[in-house]
Amino acid sequence: MLGLLINEKEKKELEYLLKREMDEILFDLQDDRIDCIVKRAINEKYNILFRLFKRLSTEKECLIYMRVKTNLNEKN
Repeated sequence: MLGLLINEKEKKELEYLLKREMDEILFDLQDDRIDCIVKRAINEKYNILFRLFKRLSTEKECLIYMRVKTNLNEKN
């Protein structure tokens, strides 16, 4: 187990960076031009970032970025 000691300003910066990255990923996942294999890799990255985000943010903020299961997500 690893720990990380950060102050409130650094926490807000991490939250901001994670939110921006997750927003970009959500935008990319809606693009029909991106191949299914690439979308699967992008989805895995999103899951990692979301798990980090859950450790920093409130439940209310996490609900905004929680993904809804669809047929595409169930196949991957």
